[in-house]
Amino acid sequence: MSAQKKRNFQIEAFKHRVVVDPKYAEKTWKILEHAIHEIYNHNASGLSFEELYRNAYNMVLHKFGEKLYSGLVSTMTSHLKEIANSIETAQGGLFLEELNRKWAEHNKALQMIRDILMYMDRTFIPSTHKTPVHELGLNLWRDHIIHSIKIHKRLQETLLELVQHERTGEVINRGLMRNVTKMLMDLGSSVYQEDFEKPFLDVSSDFYRLESQQFIECCDCGDYLKKAEKRLNEEIERVSHYLDTKSEPKLTNVVEKEMIESHMHRLVHMENSGLVNMIVNDKYEDLGRMYNLFRRVSTGLLLIRDVMTSHIREIGKQLVTDPERLKDPVDFVQRLLDEKDKHDKIISSAFNNDKTFQNALNSSFEYFINLNPRSPEFISLFVDDKLRKGLKGVTEEDVEIVLDKVMMLFRYLQEKDVFEKYYKQHLAKRLLSGKTVSDDAERSLIVKLKTECGYQFTSKLEGMFTDMKTSQDTMQGFHAAVGAEIAEGPSLTVQVLTTGSWPTQSVNTCNLPSEILGVCDKFKTYYLGTHTGRRLSWQTNMGTADLKATFGKGQKHELNVSTYQMCILMLFNNADRLSYKEIEQATEIPASDLKRCLQSLACVKGKNVLRKEPMSKDIAEDDAFYFNDKFSSKFYKVKIGTVVAQKESEPEKQETRQRVEEDRKPQIEAAIVRIMKSRRVLDHNNVVAEVTKQLQSRFLPNPVVIKKRIESLIEREFLERDKTDRKLYRYLA
Repeated sequence: MSAQKKRNFQIEAFKHRVVVDPKYAEKTWKILEHAIHEIYNHNASGLSFEELYRNAYNMVLHKFGEKLYSGLVSTMTSHLKEIANSIETAQGGLFLEELNRKWAEHNKALQMIRDILMYMDRTFIPSTHKTPVHELGLNLWRDHIIHSIKIHKRLQETLLELVQHERTGEVINRGLMRNVTKMLMDLGSSVYQEDFEKPFLDVSSDFYRLESQQFIECCDCGDYLKKAEKRLNEEIERVSHYLDTKSEPKLTNVVEKEMIESHMHRLVHMENSGLVNMIVNDKYEDLGRMYNLFRRVSTGLLLIRDVMTSHIREIGKQLVTDPERLKDPVDFVQRLLDEKDKHDKIISSAFNNDKTFQNALNSSFEYFINLNPRSPEFISLFVDDKLRKGLKGVTEEDVEIVLDKVMMLFRYLQEKDVFEKYYKQHLAKRLLSGKTVSDDAERSLIVKLKTECGYQFTSKLEGMFTDMKTSQDTMQGFHAAVGAEIAEGPSLTVQVLTTGSWPTQSVNTCNLPSEILGVCDKFKTYYLGTHTGRRLSWQTNMGTADLKATFGKGQKHELNVSTYQMCILMLFNNADRLSYKEIEQATEIPASDLKRCLQSLACVKGKNVLRKEPMSKDIAEDDAFYFNDKFSSKFYKVKIGTVVAQKESEPEKQETRQRVEEDRKPQIEAAIVRIMKSRRVLDHNNVVAEVTKQLQSRFLPNPVVIKKRIESLIEREFLERDKTDRKLYRYLA
């Protein structure tokens, strides 16, 4: 088959020209113009929209789009001028209603006109970059109605006047307001902002400036804050009812600036009602209101925090430096805990648990607790009081709460090692006297201390509990071995304490009565026989004894006394009268302890098993003592405690401080060696800074002491000074 020839088809235009009636455009426009008039005159029901659409379509198709568009502009403009006249003539309250009604009619007419001219909107307008029909209608409304000389100013004043009426408590037509402001928004954000929002914000600023000044002069802080909160909520509500949502931050900012920021310093410091007064009187609602309002302004919370911090520091300083308060350590610590609880509740209830406020509270407590050098001792005494008797009959949960509070105060201490010293002394006394109210509570606190400070901090405390358990087993073995031999004599219970774990002091053993001495020797022989390489030394200053005593008329009592008191009382088995000197010579009890023991035996009402001549509260070296035949008590068992200062005396305080300083020296040296070993070469200031950083969890080392320890290490050739720079240290391997 032969290939067919390709044929090119071509469509050519009609040979004759399509002639359009020269008056076609004019006739068609007249029809469309009449329709627009009818729409504006509410006579649209008789119009054929299909026919009108075809007419507009043909005009654009026959290149009369420009005539159609310009005709539309002039027709709509003439109608809007008539509408403007109608609105201008509206009187009083009818003004806004007329404007709103005409706006609704204009929108409805605009919708119909856009439907008729849809083809022009889609083709002619984009190609000629003209404004679309709907937007054109809005622009013409803006220019001829809103920006009309007679309407513009009147509209603005009417709207602002209505807001003013509402602010002073009158009821306004919110629906009408919403429609008018919505109209301004529809005309473009710039129209709403320029023609209404800006003047509205200016008027609001003036209104609240004046009102806040009136309020601050006649109200106290709490009432003022209530009014400010009420106004703020009103403005937020106003926005939701008839303003643009974007106006809310601008409007609230005006209220915040005029009602809060301008007066916040005066409010906080207001006499008898300001922040401090609210804190003192636990006004949680007012404090919460102040927090929520002040957080809205940039430096509001900072101001509250600073005033609160200075208040807490001031009352804390008064508390820890008041000599009257320092007389009772337990009450002192309880007051600290009460203050902490009070401010914790304020922060949780009123300040939304704000971390910055919690940190400020913690730093304040740390500041003033460490102003009193005896805080570690007092906190330990508080624990001692609670674990001896204060927690009897209290649930485990409540015990934990008390211990957690103690740990919170412990964290604030800079000298944690001083607390450890005292705590160890007090724990030893509790364990040895069997006074602890709960072993579980004791161990719980040790676990908390261990978590806080590490194993080193509590290893010796745990060793004390181990010794108590081991001692029980030892006594069982002792009674099993020699029980028959000592059955007739006094019964003995011994606690064997490891020297390193317990805060024992090297005191001379007093002269024990011969009856006791025999049993003690038997125990010593048994113990050293079962344990090799150990040495026992009796701590007679730490023991207790139960004595059976017979007084006048055959009255019998059992006396619970200390070992020292037992030694004194046993002397009266062979004598009715003994002088102070004779007792001292016979017992060899240290003078300070002897005086306290005699004081508790002879001078305490209801416990005076001895008589003293001359009668006085204090013990003198020329006093004489007699067995008190006339002693009587309604109890068979009588506990005679030793008169002892709950707090340490000045010499004891000095001694404890000295022991603490001695214990710190090796810790400081160890830290210096650790640092120098890793750094090899370091200047003096950096060594001090590093040592302080390493040890601050236990105590704050004194730079002078650090310098002395460095000198000591140089002498012992752990370190050396640099040959050229004397402030530089080198580590010697």
